[in-house]
Amino acid sequence: MTPAPRTSLLLLTLSLCLLLLAARGMAADTPASSPQQALDYLLKTKLPDSSVWWPNIKSSLFTANLRANLLAPLAMYQGTNTNFCGYAALSYLALHDDPLAYVRFMLALYTDGQATWGATHFNPSPAIHTAAGTLRLKGILDIRPADQLWFLCLADHFKGYLNFFFPRFHPGSEDTFWAAVNYGKFNRIIHELFGYNVRAKGSDLIRPHIPDLFDYLSDCLHTGLTYLYVNNTYLHKKNHNKFKGSFPTHFIVLDAIRKIPDQPDRIDIVYWDYGGRTLRQVSLRFLKKITFGVTVCTKEPAPPTP
Repeated sequence: MTPAPRTSLLLLTLSLCLLLLAARGMAADTPASSPQQALDYLLKTKLPDSSVWWPNIKSSLFTANLRANLLAPLAMYQGTNTNFCGYAALSYLALHDDPLAYVRFMLALYTDGQATWGATHFNPSPAIHTAAGTLRLKGILDIRPADQLWFLCLADHFKGYLNFFFPRFHPGSEDTFWAAVNYGKFNRIIHELFGYNVRAKGSDLIRPHIPDLFDYLSDCLHTGLTYLYVNNTYLHKKNHNKFKGSFPTHFIVLDAIRKIPDQPDRIDIVYWDYGGRTLRQVSLRFLKKITFGVTVCTKEPAPPTP
């Protein structure tokens, strides 16, 4: 049944209000650079037609992928049936906080085969150099070689306990625990790579004890950029989810949260989930059931000017 025009208008108004709230209400530090600065740097940097380090990536496709990420950072996507979702979530910080650093790093990595971001030096293994640009049957990731390179390099460099049985890349490893990101590893990458202070509550197996989840998340949104570590089999149905397990599988960025008038257990949430923002109405009980971790990211305050 098609909703009445007045109902549709109210829903649209609510959606727009929540998105505006997300844009101005979510605590965020001043970005270190702008997308335009990154685009200008990308335009003036000349690359060879091909790279000896990345034999399966053409520079034209590589730069086109970088440009698309700068113009539409919310469209970053981990690909179909991969375990790159944690790295796609981390990319939200890179593309929103310092897109110029992201582009400089990616261009240096393409040109030299290795590169440094902050204090972290990446020297990908030969298997990664060969694999980047060859992943197939991964949806839009098939035609985004820069994203393939980025995700593979992150997974190759940062390790966690899930890599105990999957320490090295082999063809198809993007679908295994080799590419997976556990909660502690996720928070460690944010701190080590991007220099954020991280306040995390939760784990890979046990939900955090948060008596008043609404108030807690509202406070988080006013403190810093907020990630939720959730069981995505309940939030969305994906092709690779064969059953509804009882463990977390996904990272999302919470943008806004709002109570529904006259419905004390119902809330509206706006969140970024790989490809764009989503507005959902859920119960607090449901949100508490699927949430295994809450991570708040803030920057160190700038030193006072002498």
